[in-house]
Amino acid sequence: MEMNLDTVNFELREDGIGIITLNRPERMNAISAQFSDDLNAVLDALMDNLDCRVVLVQGAGKAFCAGMDLKEASTLMKRRVPEIYQKFNYIDVPETIKRTIYTQARLTDITVKLRRINQPVIALINGPAVGGGFTYAMAADVRIATENAKFSIGAINVGMGGGDVGGSYFLPRLIGMSRAAELMYTGRFIGAKEAEEIGLVLKVVPEDKLMDAGLEMANEMLSKSPLGLRMTKEAINLSMDSPSLETMVKLDNRGQSVCTASKDIALAIQMYVEKKKPDFPLR
Repeated sequence: MEMNLDTVNFELREDGIGIITLNRPERMNAISAQFSDDLNAVLDALMDNLDCRVVLVQGAGKAFCAGMDLKEASTLMKRRVPEIYQKFNYIDVPETIKRTIYTQARLTDITVKLRRINQPVIALINGPAVGGGFTYAMAADVRIATENAKFSIGAINVGMGGGDVGGSYFLPRLIGMSRAAELMYTGRFIGAKEAEEIGLVLKVVPEDKLMDAGLEMANEMLSKSPLGLRMTKEAINLSMDSPSLETMVKLDNRGQSVCTASKDIALAIQMYVEKKKPDFPLR
C-alpha cells in the first residue's frame, strides 16, 4: 500500500511497518489546507488496515512540522464551510468564527486519529516541532528525537491561546502540570536534551541514526501479537481518562480474554519458551 499525496506520503513495508512522511520540506512541513486533507486521508486509510502493524511518522527535510503555515492561514480561513457544519449555526455567528471552528475541527481530527488508529505510532523528530506539529508529536505513543529537535507550543506567541489542537490534553500528562503550564504560558522552545530530561522524548540519537532507531523499536513491537498491540493501545488510551482502578481492571480482563482466544497465543508462548522471536503473519 502506498499513498503519494501532495504533501504527505505513506509507504507500507512488507514487514508491516508503515512510514508516514510529512512532505512539505520547503515550508518546514508546516500545516496547510492540503496538508490537513492529506494527513487526514492517510490516517483514515489506516483505521482498519490490519496489514500495517506499527507506524513511523517523520518529517522530510530539516523539520518535523513547524505548525500552522501562517502564509497560508488565510487560505484555510477562506475555505467554504460544509453544509453539515452550517446546520449547527442556530445564532448569528460571524463567518470568520464559523471558518475558525471548521478549520480547528479538521486540524484536531488529525490529533484524535493518531490515537484512534490501531497501530502504535512512533514519531521521529528531526527538527522543529511547533504548534500543531508539537501536538501531533505528543499524540504519538513514543517520540525519538535528534539533537536538532526543538519544541514549542507556538500559538501563544501569535496572539492565540496555549491550548491548541489537543496539546493541553497531552502535555500535562506527559511532563506534569507545572512544567506544562510554564511551556504553555511562555511558548518558549525547549531543545532535545531538555525534552529527554523531562520525559517528553524517549531518547535522543544522532541525525543519521534516527530512522534506524525507529525501525529497531518498530521491529521489537512486531515481535508481539498483532491483537496484543491493538488491545494495548486501546488500554493506554482509555487509562488516560479512566475514573477508577476497577474500570481499568475490567478493561484489562476483557483484553486478555480476547487475546487468549486468538490464533497468535500458541505461537507466542512457544517462541517465548524457546527464546525466539515469533513471526506473526500479516492479516
